[in-house]
Amino acid sequence: MKVSIIGCTHAGTFTAMNILKEHPDWEVDVFERNDNLSFLLCGIALWVSDRVSDSNKMFYASPDDLAKSGATMYMRHDVTDIDFDKKQVKAKNLETGESFSQSYDKLVLTTGSSPIVPNIPGIHSDRVHLCKNWNNANELRQNSGNIKSAIVIGAGYIGAELAEGYAHLGKETTLIDALPDVLSKNLDVNMSKVAEKDYLDNGVTLGLNEKVVSFEDNDDGTVTVNTDKNSYTADIAVACIGFRPNTDLYKDKFETLPNGALIVDDYMHTSMPDVFSAGDAASVHYNPTGDNQYIPLATNAVRQGILVAKNIEKDIMKYMGTQSSSAVELFGRSYAASGLTVGHAKALGKKVESVTLEDNYRPEFMLSTTPVLMNLVWDPESRVVLGGAFTSMYDIAQSANLISVAIQKKMTIDELAMVDFLFQPNFDKPINYVSALAGAAVEKADA
Repeated sequence: MKVSIIGCTHAGTFTAMNILKEHPDWEVDVFERNDNLSFLLCGIALWVSDRVSDSNKMFYASPDDLAKSGATMYMRHDVTDIDFDKKQVKAKNLETGESFSQSYDKLVLTTGSSPIVPNIPGIHSDRVHLCKNWNNANELRQNSGNIKSAIVIGAGYIGAELAEGYAHLGKETTLIDALPDVLSKNLDVNMSKVAEKDYLDNGVTLGLNEKVVSFEDNDDGTVTVNTDKNSYTADIAVACIGFRPNTDLYKDKFETLPNGALIVDDYMHTSMPDVFSAGDAASVHYNPTGDNQYIPLATNAVRQGILVAKNIEKDIMKYMGTQSSSAVELFGRSYAASGLTVGHAKALGKKVESVTLEDNYRPEFMLSTTPVLMNLVWDPESRVVLGGAFTSMYDIAQSANLISVAIQKKMTIDELAMVDFLFQPNFDKPINYVSALAGAAVEKADA
């Protein structure tokens, strides 16, 4: 069997590793535009703000690792055409300019995503940076010691972390977003307001509900970002506006989401025979709504890549879907969420119910304890849990994983309230704070 894998970040890497593990006699060709693979984008802000022990550890695999496992690695090669009828891939060596074609039996499209770069005047200035890959990370790291100020555009996880990182370094920092709240796609307003206060308390200027309309280079080496309401000037600007699937080469041949992400079934098959997809190039099955959505997360890419390898010969392992679980730490405060927020549900036209509760994570008789602010979202008819979010100066990240399991297993708020949680005063109360949250949901639902 001959397998060609196009693109090798997370999904492609895990596909290759697991195919070679289960089928060591197969011929596996890997095509990648860059000279590296498996870079953990989520660590860029930590690397830029000098909170990473060793940048080499931000990669969990290398081209040599895959080659030693038996893959034929075509690094710095760009696939320029695919003949799906003849099952041939045409690639160009970006170092020599040489092009060649070769055949495949099975094809895996793991071409990932690209940063969204809107057609805004001045956005292609050398003073406007992107935040996506290892090259971007190096540029931002190298200039972090020379700049005194930075403007970050986009208050999703990547932008929010980067702005916090610059503030951590003592840089004059501005965070801009067209939406009215920080992390508005991940958290409901009550938690966004907590984050916004922390930004302001740490000297960050917030330009929320402001749309960027242009960038201007200044004679003193700075750049000015003009919005529909204000203008901001700094040494650099970083665009963290979001990502789009990198599928332009072939998307017209497949069933896709409106943004071009390939729709895959429960076994990672695309709409074309013998062609699989995974990661940021593909859709995911979003369990809280039961439909296909575009959620570019490394966790989704890794699991889908493993599933491609499991199902490349025959369908043996079904995709369980995703809850889009995530977490971030900003200014020492943790935020963690899984599933729907009230805002996201409203945008999707889905009727939900919710409750908010604040409770200390462990008993008040302890010498210290810390409050946790919590939201829970559920279906008012079935009472099935659809989402939850937490924030605290205490590390509550694993609570989102608990909510993720509850959503995936279709637990009701009644069941979640009665889960057998441990009690020990060092760790929690007789009624664990997640149980208390679910209990508050039951009380509200029964009222």
